[in-house]
Amino acid sequence: MSTSSPHHLGDAEKGQTADNGLNAMMKDAPAAGVGFGSAPSSPPSKMRSYIQSIERLAGFEARGIRRVEPHEKHRVGRIGYIQIVLLWVSINLAANNITLGMLGPSVYTLSFRDASLCATFGALLGSLPVAYTATWGPVSGNRTMIFARYTMGWWPSKLIVLLNLIVLLGYCLIDCVVAGQILSAVSPGGNLSVVVGIIVVAVITWVITTFGISIFHLYERFAFLPQVIVLCILFGTAGKYFDTSTATQGDSRTIAGHRLSFFSICLSAAITYAGGAADYFVYYPETTPPWMVFTCSMIGLTLSFTFALVLGAGLASGIVTKPEWELAYGVSQGALIVEGYGPLGGFGKFCSVVVALGLIANLIPPTYSSGVDFQILGRYAARVPRFIWNVIGVIIYTVCALAGRNSLSVIFTNFLALMGYWVAIWIAITLEEQLIFRRRRGYDWNAWNDRSKLPLGVAALVAFLIGWVGAILCMAQEWYTGPIARTVGRNGADMGNYGRRLLALLGHALQQKLTLMRDHAGIRLFASSSATSIQETSSNASTSLPTPIEQIILELRFYLSETDPSPKDVLGKIEMHQPWSIDRVHSPHFMVAALNHKSLLPRSQFESPPALAT
Repeated sequence: MSTSSPHHLGDAEKGQTADNGLNAMMKDAPAAGVGFGSAPSSPPSKMRSYIQSIERLAGFEARGIRRVEPHEKHRVGRIGYIQIVLLWVSINLAANNITLGMLGPSVYTLSFRDASLCATFGALLGSLPVAYTATWGPVSGNRTMIFARYTMGWWPSKLIVLLNLIVLLGYCLIDCVVAGQILSAVSPGGNLSVVVGIIVVAVITWVITTFGISIFHLYERFAFLPQVIVLCILFGTAGKYFDTSTATQGDSRTIAGHRLSFFSICLSAAITYAGGAADYFVYYPETTPPWMVFTCSMIGLTLSFTFALVLGAGLASGIVTKPEWELAYGVSQGALIVEGYGPLGGFGKFCSVVVALGLIANLIPPTYSSGVDFQILGRYAARVPRFIWNVIGVIIYTVCALAGRNSLSVIFTNFLALMGYWVAIWIAITLEEQLIFRRRRGYDWNAWNDRSKLPLGVAALVAFLIGWVGAILCMAQEWYTGPIARTVGRNGADMGNYGRRLLALLGHALQQKLTLMRDHAGIRLFASSSATSIQETSSNASTSLPTPIEQIILELRFYLSETDPSPKDVLGKIEMHQPWSIDRVHSPHFMVAALNHKSLLPRSQFESPPALAT
């Protein structure tokens, strides 16, 4: 990992001062990369030249998945850290999270207090992995799903990318439906259909995300302000109708199950941002303190989630005591938000439109990240420009939103929890990998696109599948309830987040332990056979210099204790000095051990590798 300080880009179009680093980052992003992601080089074609001309003339962000190098990053001052907070506030202070908060009282029959507490702490716990993954952007310069290659391996990471694409496009689907419901409810007599509202917000989102990270950050920097104003007004007008006296319904076990299920849904709503959090900070310098990125992200995430979820829980609690709200909720969740502004008349409808358009800020991040993630699927996908993948992503979730516009509650209660499962498993494996197995070695960020230097990912894949076993046993969905979840209350309790995480951690640790035991055996066999050869060779040696066989052992010991060699480096040393000895290296046992256990062999007595005997 490079530790050099970041530099400003020196190109003519990038002459920015350090004090205006964030603006420089936003302006330079479109020109900073090359089109077609990281696709392998190929002869120029008319189509390629034509598309690159479009990117230059229109100012689209041309960078795809290629790593942002240290010299391409920019210094950011206090405004850069404030931007992190505002980014997450703008994203999550949106109507989709308000409608999510409604599920507590309306679906799980929780009281306002129980729903608010479950929502707040669920979102808080789910925000921790998001803030953690956000710290990868500055230090690595890689997109979030590129980082998955380092933990899951080259091929298994593609499964993670596919699942993340489903999550991103699924969230966009929900946002479009909620926006369409609100715009339809505001229109006189409901003349504006939900279909038109969905298309309107989808088109606006497509325009913003097509231009890339520059417009993305500019929009999110200010999008929070109108949302704060209109949602505070909603609190003021509707708050007096919140039902704070009705208790949670059901027996004690059923109540516990409902609390846990709603807590898990709110956790899943937050944790799914972990699949794209690093994408938005890759232009921040390597020297950006990770704790600052983590802290600013947590502040923005928890404030915005808590505000929106508690507001939604309050609106849904009033359904029982206010017939107008019950009637509106029967139409749609978006209609209930509009009804909350009812006492304000025409101004209330204007506020409702602002709330609906505020969902664009929530649509932009997943739409942008999906355009990048499509390119990670393969070299041919990487050749397709990001803005074209954006178009495809917008079309997919718009069509799905039109098809599922009448089933928002079902989508929420099933899709969110189900999609949060894989994120929790992946985060558990990543944390275990980073804190235990890579604690001393770290990562080679320059190897992001070199399959030979990335792990195979067998242990991670097995652990991922084991984690899904835990999810199946502990999940509680409308269409399936696992045997463990079924033991809690009348309707079960969704514990898939916790069962899958526990089994994934245990599975990954077990797989790594078995691999290391196998590697220990291989390298001991090699060391033993080589030591025998050293004794046989040394008995006839007429010089005090190391023999070729001794040289191999000494160099291996040096490399294993002092550096972090690649398998090619280690085997190349052996082959160069003594070709026949390569048969004694039990690949892949020795290669894995060489990479993971630098202290496996005793440290060499030399401070540097000794000269080869002649």
